[in-house]
Amino acid sequence: MAEDALFAGPAVRRLRKREGLTQAAASARLDISPSYLNLIERNQRPVSARVMMQLVEQFDFDPRSLREDEAIGGMDGLVRRFADERFADLGIDREELQEFLASSPQVAAAFARLYDNAAPAARGSEDPLTASRREIERWRNHFADLDAAAEDLADDMRLSRGDIGLALVERLRERHQLSVRILPREIMPDSLRRLDLHARQIQLSEMLSISSRNFQLALQIAQLEFADAIDAVAKGAKFDDEAARALFARHLTGYVAAALIMPYGRFLRACEATGYDLPVIERRFGVSFEQLAHRLTTLQRVGQRGLPFFMVRLDRAGQFSKTFTGASTARFVESDASCPLWHAHRAFDRAGELQVQFVALDESGERDGGWLTMARTVEGSGAPGEAQFVVAVGVEAVLAGDLAQARDISLRPADAQPIGPGCARCHRSGCRQRSLPPRGRKLAFDRIRRGVTPFEFEEG
Repeated sequence: MAEDALFAGPAVRRLRKREGLTQAAASARLDISPSYLNLIERNQRPVSARVMMQLVEQFDFDPRSLREDEAIGGMDGLVRRFADERFADLGIDREELQEFLASSPQVAAAFARLYDNAAPAARGSEDPLTASRREIERWRNHFADLDAAAEDLADDMRLSRGDIGLALVERLRERHQLSVRILPREIMPDSLRRLDLHARQIQLSEMLSISSRNFQLALQIAQLEFADAIDAVAKGAKFDDEAARALFARHLTGYVAAALIMPYGRFLRACEATGYDLPVIERRFGVSFEQLAHRLTTLQRVGQRGLPFFMVRLDRAGQFSKTFTGASTARFVESDASCPLWHAHRAFDRAGELQVQFVALDESGERDGGWLTMARTVEGSGAPGEAQFVVAVGVEAVLAGDLAQARDISLRPADAQPIGPGCARCHRSGCRQRSLPPRGRKLAFDRIRRGVTPFEFEEG
């Protein structure tokens, strides 16, 4: 498969220069033509298995050195560092970073080392939640072994039938001798679920919706039957803070629960058959919009990939409480604030309505291509009327043409709504919605003319 091809031009070039060989001399030892070696070194041809064996035999080459980028967190680690507000005005996209990492991995590692060793105040400290999110995105929010195991269990439980909740209850009763009891709010005022081993009960709050009840039961099954597998993945992460590991393990438990209720193969077939029609899929699997949004970011199974969606959850203050970019290239959701021009904010005043919008990070939509986004209000689990958020999902516009929600939306680049990564990191001039000046830009003042925007600044 094309995505399995190994491009290692810089590593091969460094090895040849270390040995003091010309391309002609090195190609002779590798039993390939000089022109072919030239293409390999320029990353225009992959390193075949035969050439790799020759590198090992002729130069005592260690193939593990090709994984040097793991030390900086790979592509996602580089994206995270370049998301720093000090680089916001440069418009560096993921494709440029991929080329940088592929062509100059040592230079990329040097940049990462300088960045990581900078003063904490300059780069920002990493709290447990940020560390956990970083690890999730390192995996692109797809955990293949957990996904496959959950799908096997779903097949074993025959979760394709209509009443998923009944199947989950039966599994807990037959396999774990646990019954399910719904308790009044006054008995569980601050809890959604409680495991009472003395009474052999899983107690659920009556305030949970049906989809939330099912998810809580699936979470309990994940904790009981996937504990070792989840723990193995969590322990493999390099966290400095145990709280970050706990948050990561909690995410993995939710991942398994979602994979159990929405088994990968059946879920992807439903997405493709309906044109990713979100309301239809939500009903078909009996899930909430938020549960569906989570699952859409995980569809990266090798040989069976879905569209690369991102997902965020935000509150009325524009703060992101959840951010999952998966395999998406959406940079604007990696910020700590959202753009008020994004219709995700409008959803708060139109509860239950799906807000569909084509957005881009530059005025024309030509540079980044833009994203089709869909946003809707959701209520805090077990707290109807007390906590409200908006969940938004999005996919690159170039991939969105056949989606059900794109049928009445123009995806021409010129029709995209320009947005930014929050005012402090946005360097677009002339925005009348701007609330803060952009960091890193010198403000401009004119005593003769007063502009229509509150802050004017010198162009970079």
